[in-house]
Formats: sequence, structure tokens, C-alpha cells
Amino acid sequence: MEKTLSFAGVHFTVAFLVGYLMTGSVWVGGALALVEPACNTVAFHLHEKVWKRIERRRAAAAATVGGDALAT
Repeated sequence: MEKTLSFAGVHFTVAFLVGYLMTGSVWVGGALALVEPACNTVAFHLHEKVWKRIERRRAAAAATVGGDALAT
């Protein structure tokens, strides 16, 4: 979770700076800094969870295949 929060902080900062530099508006930069990174941070967290599940399934499948090879 610390990695996710760190990523969020960097993302909020970058989103604000890009919005501000492109428009010159603190309001637009602030809106971008709140909306886009918040959505992206949630997506990143879910993405990490999905990949961990995939990795667990692959490891379990490899263990099963390896265990069957040893039994024969």
C-alpha cells in the first residue's frame, strides 16, 4: 500500500503541473490533479491485485506440473 500511496503523490504532482502548464489555470491543474490520478491510482491498485493473482495461479500450476512429473 505504501508503494501505491507514493505513486499517487507523484501522479497528483505531475497531473497538476501538466494541467497548469498547458492552461495557466490553477483550477484546471487542481481538477486534473484530483480526478485523473485518483482514478488511475485505484486502477493501479486493482491491476497489482490481478497480477498477483495471476502469478499465484502460475506458481500453483507449475508446482502441480512439477509434482506430477515427480510422481511418475
